[in-house]
Amino acid sequence: MEQTDLRAPALAAAVRPATPQQRAARAARNGGEPTLEFAERVPYDAYVHASTLHGLQQPLSDDPGEMSFLMVSQIMELYFGLTCHELREAQRCLRADRVWEALAPLRRAAMHLEGLNAAWKGLRWMTPADFNRFRNLLGEGSGFQSAMYRHLEFLLGLRDVTLIRPFRRQAEVYAELRDTLAAPSVWDDVVALLARRGFDVPGEVLERDVAEEHRPDPAVEAAWVAVYGDDGPDNHLRLLGEALAEVAEQFGDWRWNHVKAVQRAMGAKVGSGGSAGLAWLQRSMARVVFPELWSARTAM
Repeated sequence: MEQTDLRAPALAAAVRPATPQQRAARAARNGGEPTLEFAERVPYDAYVHASTLHGLQQPLSDDPGEMSFLMVSQIMELYFGLTCHELREAQRCLRADRVWEALAPLRRAAMHLEGLNAAWKGLRWMTPADFNRFRNLLGEGSGFQSAMYRHLEFLLGLRDVTLIRPFRRQAEVYAELRDTLAAPSVWDDVVALLARRGFDVPGEVLERDVAEEHRPDPAVEAAWVAVYGDDGPDNHLRLLGEALAEVAEQFGDWRWNHVKAVQRAMGAKVGSGGSAGLAWLQRSMARVVFPELWSARTAM
């Protein structure tokens, strides 16, 4: 899932690069006022595709509250994709032993997850009566079926091959999910980095099938205890641990906010996608992101 070339011909026709000198000259011609005439499509819309984004909301009912539910869901999808983008950039840095450079995308990922958490506030008004006014129209539609959320979970090390089955009839989506599942997670890359830095990580941990969920290992925990034992300013591994902890914490907050939103809007009713709803979400929270990073704190 590589980033597409944003300078495609149609886009470049409306979004033209400008130098500081050109911007200054334009401001002088305009007398400090914004440009109001364009020969082609407004450059902002050509770049952001705002008109496309605002055309993607297609509510299934006349209930005014459904728009909040639909748009917040779409905003979350965008944040899922943005966070995955940052995590993949962090992985590229980690695999090249550029720990310092990996910190920036990890910190950005944590901030994006913070924004993702804030999106839940747009649904705090929703009571069961509010949700019930349009819920039946959703049929079997469920957030459980978000492919981008699965990419995010897989990148964070929460892996379950059965969860890609709903996408088998969407060949491209299914193939991308299989690729993410077959590649190392962020945590797999971190553990491999620790081994390259001289920590005693067992071969069975390094050589395991990465499509399966990582099982906590005492040696990985011990490595983190040692990393945190060095509080010097040049200990980039300790900074890496803190950046990873922030990502995991923000993601955990999102899962907890999801539980609270479900409790508020539908209680313990069964989920739209066929699960037990609230009970299923509560059980899923037992799976820990970057487990040894947390367990090591007991021994520090």
